[in-house]
Amino acid sequence: MSFYIGIMSGTSLDGIDIVLTRESGTTQLVDSHFIPMPAKLKQQLLELCTPSHNEIEKAALAENQWATLAAAGVKHILHANTLTAKDICAIGSHGQTIRHEPAQGFTLQIGNPALLAELTHITVVADFRRRDIAAGGQGAPLVPAFHQHLFSQDLANCAVLNIGGFSNLSLLTEDKRVYGFDCGPGNVLLDIWINTHLHVHYDAQGSWAASGKVNDFLLEQLLSDPFFSATGPKSTGREIFNQFWLENQLQNHRHLAKQDIQATLVELTATSISEALLKAMPKCEAVFVCGGGAHNSYLLHRIQRLLPTIKVTTTDELGVPADWMEAMAFAWLAHCCMHKIPANRPEVTGAKGLRVLGAIYPA
Repeated sequence: MSFYIGIMSGTSLDGIDIVLTRESGTTQLVDSHFIPMPAKLKQQLLELCTPSHNEIEKAALAENQWATLAAAGVKHILHANTLTAKDICAIGSHGQTIRHEPAQGFTLQIGNPALLAELTHITVVADFRRRDIAAGGQGAPLVPAFHQHLFSQDLANCAVLNIGGFSNLSLLTEDKRVYGFDCGPGNVLLDIWINTHLHVHYDAQGSWAASGKVNDFLLEQLLSDPFFSATGPKSTGREIFNQFWLENQLQNHRHLAKQDIQATLVELTATSISEALLKAMPKCEAVFVCGGGAHNSYLLHRIQRLLPTIKVTTTDELGVPADWMEAMAFAWLAHCCMHKIPANRPEVTGAKGLRVLGAIYPA
């Protein structure tokens, strides 16, 4: 029985998720802690997602702040569970993605794992995505392997749907294999639009979107983006779906009510997910949702309406809290790296084969 810590900071930039897990044949959640992202650091990280002046120095300073913040969260969770650094086998740190360009052969997650190891006195495993890309893969999504680890013995013809800034599907089959891919935007466009017009960070429960009406012409235009018709393996990020993309799509739709545009963006997320699922797994019986999108009841309602014969619920029903799934995945990925267990899935990422993921920064 071994303890690991997982750290996840997603594209929504809302904060840092930290979990304490126990590995004993399976992965069990012991405790969790959330650190809200400071507004200034969030803006700095967001700016690093696009080319800018002096970005190397800006990235170095931002990742030092990120690592310091994460280290404080690690110390909090150790104290809360009466543990010391010596009790933890390793930290699995995803870091903060600032660029993801697999077609050009690179992805970049910052978070200064060397500093994190120095501050916590715990071995840190980081940089999980680049080995898969080096092997010809997308480097994402990586969580399907963890979903297979957790659920494949009990579930078949089911999907795990992660909705963060972007959405991805893990498809669990009868032969115990897993397939998966990114579907497209999750919350990212919803957050951009509501922040621009209502000056809040997210649409709680999807209530603003629910007050609007879907515009079919705009929805059809949004879905015409080539990403949605591409077959997997595929992954995406702010490099494609960002404020510039949204503003360009809305050039001929400025007359629409703001809440109608929000409703249409929800429908884009729901439709891209449901169409991708039905195409890849026509006999799917259930969808288990995790990530921040699991709290958007209107979005889940729209997904259920588009998948009337499929049960749509959250991973809480499976005993895994929806909020902590990804952080748990990176704790498990650290365990795999420390034991030289391949943790990518070529069927998901398109890599040439199985690879051990991660770089180790000893305590």
